[in-house]
Amino acid sequence: MPSLCLDAPVTSRLDQSWQPRLEALLSAGMGAGADLVEVFVERNNQLSVLAEQERITSVSPVMGCGAGIRVFKGSCDGFAATNDLSASALMTALEQALSMLGLCRGARASAWQGLATFQDHGSGKEQWLKGCPAVPDSADRLREATTALDRHGRHLQARRASYARDWQEVLVAASDGTFARDLRLHQTTGLTLLAADGDHRASISRRDGRADDPGFLAAWPVEKEAISACQSAGKMLYADVVKAGDYPVVLANRFGGVIFHEACGHLLETTQVERGSTPFANKLGQAIAHPAVTAIDEGLSNNSFGSMTMDDEGMTPQQTVLIKDGVLQCFLSDRAGEMRTGHPRTGSGRRQNHGFAAASRMRNTFIAPGPHKPAELIGSINHGLYCKQMGGGSVGPTGQFNFAVEEAYWIENGCLREDKPVKGATLIGDAVTTLPRISMCADDSALAAGFCGSVSGSVYVTVGQPHIKVDRMTVGGR
Repeated sequence: MPSLCLDAPVTSRLDQSWQPRLEALLSAGMGAGADLVEVFVERNNQLSVLAEQERITSVSPVMGCGAGIRVFKGSCDGFAATNDLSASALMTALEQALSMLGLCRGARASAWQGLATFQDHGSGKEQWLKGCPAVPDSADRLREATTALDRHGRHLQARRASYARDWQEVLVAASDGTFARDLRLHQTTGLTLLAADGDHRASISRRDGRADDPGFLAAWPVEKEAISACQSAGKMLYADVVKAGDYPVVLANRFGGVIFHEACGHLLETTQVERGSTPFANKLGQAIAHPAVTAIDEGLSNNSFGSMTMDDEGMTPQQTVLIKDGVLQCFLSDRAGEMRTGHPRTGSGRRQNHGFAAASRMRNTFIAPGPHKPAELIGSINHGLYCKQMGGGSVGPTGQFNFAVEEAYWIENGCLREDKPVKGATLIGDAVTTLPRISMCADDSALAAGFCGSVSGSVYVTVGQPHIKVDRMTVGGR
């Protein structure tokens, strides 16, 4: 049984020197009658920079540290967080979490045997933060981007470029023996422009992101992204407003996958199973989508936003096939999800930071490629809509969705009419009726970086798909 070494010295780095203090906390929690105790400790260093026109208008550095402690008893749990990593503050947080379950520290002796071998997934990543660009370099790159927008665009009223960097060191320890450390690095860039000419308006945005790559901003293809955004704005500026109706729709690859992520992916997390809010709760082994659909969630793809060496509960991630040939295979599960629903953990326990308890969350989620070429999908449609770039949207608790389309074109007689752009389109539907209508998947799968908000905060994710054909969707417009 570990001794209560709460005052054992620790380093500012989250490493094995924390073992005595963590074991003391875990032993105290188990001695109070908990079934399992988990401690999540983190340090973070964040930076965001914004350029508007040719000026840097915002520089926001944030540094912090803290710990979250979660206690399980039966199917219930208590969670408390603190940004004070002193021994007394950590013990106070543990006592708060215990009290939520009616437990009291010191009620009985603990027979807990201690942590397992330390797993250091952060080894070799220590120089990542030093390799990231400094504020002056970031500012120069963003001004280069807004200047490129000005050079390639017409009728531009606003030009913005942004950069954000998030470095995080985490240490996870739990009474099941888990004892692991990791370092994470995420960086994003964004371009936004507003074009206006009289009563005509068009707003276009581009976002890119990469994990575990300190050189990401230096390699950002500013000129290429600026040209692409300006060309889209030029086409959408004078586009007709789409006529509302039900149409066959082709969704482009990459960020087109946001609809599957939002409308269906969340319904396959055990957090939704626990709440009884997913229509798929009792559908394992049953067809919920067209046989053309295979959907995967994984945390393994190199440099992808949702990838990780371990999740926020210390578990190594893997590939999880959610839907295969239209049939539901499994759910995404974290520690609490496994305890409450019986669905095995999938390395999907994620949280924004120490202020949140982990929950089952998506990582890199995408529809797998199919046998067709994109031209075959378009060629199969007499009159429909091609959605090249998706915008924002909203999703209801059981998968109802509406998503704005940032850039779209008509399909007529099997041909993509790039000379007939349309704007103002909104895709409306729900997961239960839309999944069976995805009848064709192309062979050009691609991924896009994004962010996802849910019960455990905002986390980094990747969405993706090949070009897909939906036989019928409701399109809101004029």
